Amino acid sequence: MSLLDGRTVIVSGVGAGLGHEVAAAVVRDGGNAVLGARTKDNLARSAAEIDADGEHVAYLPTDITDEGQCAALAALAVERFGRIDALVQVAAWDSYFGGLQDADFAAWEGILDVNLLGSLRMTRACLPHLKERGGSVVLIGTQSSVAAPSQVRQAAYAASKGALVSAMYSLARELGPHRIRVNTVQPGWMWGPPVEAYVKFTAHTEGVPEAEVKRRLTERMALPELATDGDVADACVFLASDRARAITGQSLLVNAGELMR
Repeated sequence: MSLLDGRTVIVSGVGAGLGHEVAAAVVRDGGNAVLGARTKDNLARSAAEIDADGEHVAYLPTDITDEGQCAALAALAVERFGRIDALVQVAAWDSYFGGLQDADFAAWEGILDVNLLGSLRMTRACLPHLKERGGSVVLIGTQSSVAAPSQVRQAAYAASKGALVSAMYSLARELGPHRIRVNTVQPGWMWGPPVEAYVKFTAHTEGVPEAEVKRRLTERMALPELATDGDVADACVFLASDRARAITGQSLLVNAGELMR
């Protein structure tokens, strides 16, 4: 039996990176993936790559700051596949950089609205269906909420994801009686489109080989290479599956051992 045999998993934030890898892993492991993101073209492209026949994939443009759109994505999963067994909440605003001194708090409010409240909106939209037979909510956090990186400043992003982890504990306790598990996966530097772009930009800016920038990232890690988007996706699928049936209220670092707790 496959890890997600016949299960239906909603994956928000499906683009070229982690969201796509999570959805692909869901289908690979025998499940049905329901894709949400703001950009329809990205969704269509991912869906075609993951399952060209469309038998195990559905998608709908979804902005998680809009409660109605979150509800519509949940409704699509039930309409198409008859159930919701898990949500992997990937969608986030992670492109705002800076610290406190140069902070634009209006932007911070927007980041909190997406990363914290948006995640909770999407989770709440799935609850009536998750309660029917139990299930799993997997939130995507960040290692930056535990230990700030020295290479970039993402204070707003880290704070929003730290708040999400705090909310996770309450959700795990609240939803546990319904056999709904809530966990967080916290990636560190993971090799995929965003980090590839960072490496290319830094190498170009500093006039050094890309291999040198990548070496700086990996030298602090216990393992000799970066985790990938696919590695993080595999952790998400595990937590979404029954093999994690006794795990809730936990944060799992997927970071090649850069930070150990």
